[in-house]
Amino acid sequence: MRITPLSIKRQEFNKSFRGFDKDEVEDFLERLSKDVEEIQNESDSLKKQLEEANSQLSEFKRIEKNLQETLLKAQENSAKSFESAKKQSNLLIKEAEIKAEQIIEKSREEADEIRSSIIKLREERDLIIARLKAIIDTQARLLEMKIEKATEDVLPESKIEPLQKVQIDIDQIVDKLL
Repeated sequence: MRITPLSIKRQEFNKSFRGFDKDEVEDFLERLSKDVEEIQNESDSLKKQLEEANSQLSEFKRIEKNLQETLLKAQENSAKSFESAKKQSNLLIKEAEIKAEQIIEKSREEADEIRSSIIKLREERDLIIARLKAIIDTQARLLEMKIEKATEDVLPESKIEPLQKVQIDIDQIVDKLL
């Protein structure tokens, strides 16, 4: 059984012939009772403070755990966001490279088409020039023949010098057309 301040106060001793002085014993027990009561009150107060401290400690540990979990999640999210941004930037770079390659290829094709068109146009020009020369040459011969015939018809067998031949420079005519 635990001794309490009240049990000390109520404690009674058997009487003997030559025992302790009753007043001194009661006085001592009274002081002892007060000291034990103070110690018990202090102990109760300290237990209460300890419970509150333990409660606060538990709360702080819970908060610390939550903070650690939050920090860990934030770090994971940050790492994921960084990886995602890195992947996205790599995709954008690849897309830009593909588009640039497509633009370059399209430009090459257009340049080839333009070169091909220029070559065709030059060939057509050369063909047209050749045809024009042929037409002009034919027309010049026809003209010469008509002039000769006209000269023979007008001046038959006379000793008059025939009209000079008409000199036609076909290249000069073609150059003027261009």
